[in-house]
Amino acid sequence: MDPSLPYLTLLILIGCTECFPDDRQQNGTGRYDYCVLGAGPSGLQMGYFLSRAKRDYVILERNSGPGSFFNKYPRHRKLISINKIYTGSQNREFNMRHDWNSLLSDRPNLLLKRVSRDFFPPADAFPVYLSMFEKELGLRVRYGVDIGRIGAVRSPEGRRYILTDQHELDYTCSVLLVASGLWVPQRVEFVGSDLVEGYESISTDPEDYKDQAVLILGKGNSAFETAQSISGRAKLVHMLSSNPVRLAWQTHYVGDLRAVNNDLLDTYQLKSLDGLAEIPLDKIAITQLKEQGWSRSGAKKKVNKPKFCVTLKKYLQHQEEKNGSDARRAETLEYQLDNFSMRKPYDRVISCLGFRFNFSIFQSSARPLNSDNAKGRLPRLTAWYEGDNTPGLFVLGTAAHSRDYRSSAGGFVHGFRYTVRSVHRVLEQRYHGNPWQSTELSTTQLQSWILKRINEASGPYQMFEVLGDVILLRGSRCEYVEEFTLQALPRFSSLSGHEVSKHGLIVLVMQYGKNKVDYLGRGRADTEWTTAWKSNFLHPVLYYYDKLPTDEEMKLRPPGWPLPRPKAIHHMVEDFLTEWGTPISHIQPLRRFLEHCVQTDLRAFYAESCFRLSLAHRKPPLFCQQGYLKRQGVARDSRLWQRDQDGGPMPTVRDEGTSGADPAFPAHLAQAGASISAGLKLDF
Repeated sequence: MDPSLPYLTLLILIGCTECFPDDRQQNGTGRYDYCVLGAGPSGLQMGYFLSRAKRDYVILERNSGPGSFFNKYPRHRKLISINKIYTGSQNREFNMRHDWNSLLSDRPNLLLKRVSRDFFPPADAFPVYLSMFEKELGLRVRYGVDIGRIGAVRSPEGRRYILTDQHELDYTCSVLLVASGLWVPQRVEFVGSDLVEGYESISTDPEDYKDQAVLILGKGNSAFETAQSISGRAKLVHMLSSNPVRLAWQTHYVGDLRAVNNDLLDTYQLKSLDGLAEIPLDKIAITQLKEQGWSRSGAKKKVNKPKFCVTLKKYLQHQEEKNGSDARRAETLEYQLDNFSMRKPYDRVISCLGFRFNFSIFQSSARPLNSDNAKGRLPRLTAWYEGDNTPGLFVLGTAAHSRDYRSSAGGFVHGFRYTVRSVHRVLEQRYHGNPWQSTELSTTQLQSWILKRINEASGPYQMFEVLGDVILLRGSRCEYVEEFTLQALPRFSSLSGHEVSKHGLIVLVMQYGKNKVDYLGRGRADTEWTTAWKSNFLHPVLYYYDKLPTDEEMKLRPPGWPLPRPKAIHHMVEDFLTEWGTPISHIQPLRRFLEHCVQTDLRAFYAESCFRLSLAHRKPPLFCQQGYLKRQGVARDSRLWQRDQDGGPMPTVRDEGTSGADPAFPAHLAQAGASISAGLKLDF
């Protein structure tokens, strides 16, 4: 036998294995631990975390490439998510605060700026970036799989989800991660709604609107994006919705109208034919004028193209009809109200009302409930993004925005990349027994670590009032848990795998002020640390609890508060530079608050001060205990010496085992007559 034959056979087998690393890939079906539905940004982000954890998963995508939504939307091809590539910093975490498009990974250069360096990138750049992300990380994506039916069944192993594609092939998994986004156009039913064009199908060529009167339903970014595109050619553009326009710079909600799209506000306020109006959309009717119209003199004139009139449903003679109909003069608002703002006919009416979640593919056994907010167009979820009535089904990305609708950034890439990571940490704890990532710290390091987080961390900064850092106090040590979902705080132990001790916990949150102010007027900012609680702009807030809040306390929290009332609270005054590191305004008040929570002195001391204080006190400062007395940090330069009086009065640590001999207290100091001081007196 040829001696090389076994090696050749092995190479062939290896080659076949690489071609078909999983026999489930050959027939397009199979059983997985995790199924991710959708290869958009949230699906790929979850794929990265599952791949890094070496989990059994598959990403199912109905189209031929990732991020297919962005191949069509936004229709006028400019993203409104910023791509700030110059920040003056080399800190990756800090820079992600100002990169609203890139996903999280362990590769420093896997960012959108490799594809586009525009501040507002073109929409075509995003699918290119997502494809690069998928390929360079080797994510397991199956394209061309159009899931049309999702059901749930009970099995001996537990609840399982069955996803059926267009070829009637099934994909079965224990955990379903729905990352399909929002792509079904939102509609409002009213008389004549069949006469309205949709944002998803309109022409994007401004010349097609030349000298036309256009009515746009909606006042969100898609509506203003459309208005801005056509206003240079259209005769006039009117915008109609149930509510007044909301400006993102006033509401701090990135989903509201952004300045990059709001040119029409100028032409409206400066009286250049364009305008905005408010009428409940379910009260209106769109009617089509007959072949003849009326001039001001009352004489008939021929109408070459269909014209559309806005009227109120109550003026129609046949109110039960849902389809468009010809208007009679007596039914038009020009006849009923001669100064009605929209009394003139329009050449076209366009609906730009956003998108909704696709509930239609879910069978009753697996269908999430509709949310109570967002007009029910999103699924209702728990605080950890699991369906209220669908255990094991989690919703990711834009579709999970019901948890922070109109309050934070969970509906956008720069927000949900962090909530996806939080969901993955929940999965790791629940199904694999891996506790939520945490950092063990000496209590003396806590202040420095908090300052590092509030000045660098992107997750709590972007997902303000939704994700926060939880600090578990354990006497002389503490455990720092990053980016926990705040509304799930009563379930902290079961979701994170970490227990809360009798010393309590501190929760670090980034939040805006709750007062309504003129955000461009005088007095909009507060710069005095003594009145930091009046801060209006984004700033850190620390909540101290001696025990975990309950579900009932979470429900009864004050309106607008992200958490229930704590035992103690500390606001760090807002900062114009968003840098919380000044000695007097930021660091000293923070240290005093932390000392109150941990009941010990957190100041740092030089070696000579530690020596003198160790001689004079039964329990020297914690900094000295964990440094100098363990032969760490002893200064040899006499210039660093200082008098013991510089340290001020020395409080005592209140910790377990304060009575009796302290094994950490050196015997030679005890024999030297070191005194015992009791109680903690802090000057607040």
